[in-house]
Amino acid sequence: MKHYYIIKMTVFLVSFSSIVLNILESIYVLVFNRPVFVHVYIVKKKLSKRQKEFLENNVIFYKNLDNKYKSYYEHRVAKFIRNYQFIERDGFNLTFEAKVLIASSYVKLTFGMRKYLTATFSKIIIYPTSYYSLITKQYHKGEFNPALKIIIFSWEDFLLGEMVLNDNLNLGIHEFTHALTFHGKQSKDVSARIFYRTYIELLNFMKNTNNSKKVFQSGYFRDYAKTNALEFVSVIMEHFFETPEDLKQKFPELYYKIEYMLNYRNILTR
Repeated sequence: MKHYYIIKMTVFLVSFSSIVLNILESIYVLVFNRPVFVHVYIVKKKLSKRQKEFLENNVIFYKNLDNKYKSYYEHRVAKFIRNYQFIERDGFNLTFEAKVLIASSYVKLTFGMRKYLTATFSKIIIYPTSYYSLITKQYHKGEFNPALKIIIFSWEDFLLGEMVLNDNLNLGIHEFTHALTFHGKQSKDVSARIFYRTYIELLNFMKNTNNSKKVFQSGYFRDYAKTNALEFVSVIMEHFFETPEDLKQKFPELYYKIEYMLNYRNILTR
């Protein structure tokens, strides 16, 4: 009987402590707009030597990190590859390089978030080039389908987005941003809440006629940004990663909102 009460008291104390910590972190988030911690791993996953060398030689974002953050990045890339199913279509040859590059695109976007994996998609389908959609009856370069929990890429266009770093066209960042927006709306995780709350702030910013007129008449963002709110935020995200200084100079309000949205302040070495 004594052991029963000890166990019961222990469970109560753990539950109570968890509630208190959640309340304290909620207050911290309201004040500082970021989670208390991001990178805490009991055991870090490792990439193979070839995978690490590929990251070092082909992903500038990773190359610019210090060794501590590189180990975090590698862990997240490895977890991503193990967590999601990669599916080849129309003769596409899925190599380890393709897996690492796709995973890296997502990890780069979520590197400031504590809970970075999402259940909004479970499969990644890769075509060699643009593909015909039976749903829209059009050719696509990529898409996110929340109902089917899939992300689809044209490898040709995905790779072009990773190779050309100053044209503000990045298919991986664009589609993964869609998935994170849905994740933010559904998840109670602190990083997801910050992401979605800032997404709403961006929409409210654009509801102001003067702001929207200034943004769209500038010609800075491509016309596709005018499609809807989801596309607008994904296009801004492409600018944030490809030409951050230009975005910061031309539209500092948008730049800083994205920075908070992703918890990038003091997280990265650019």
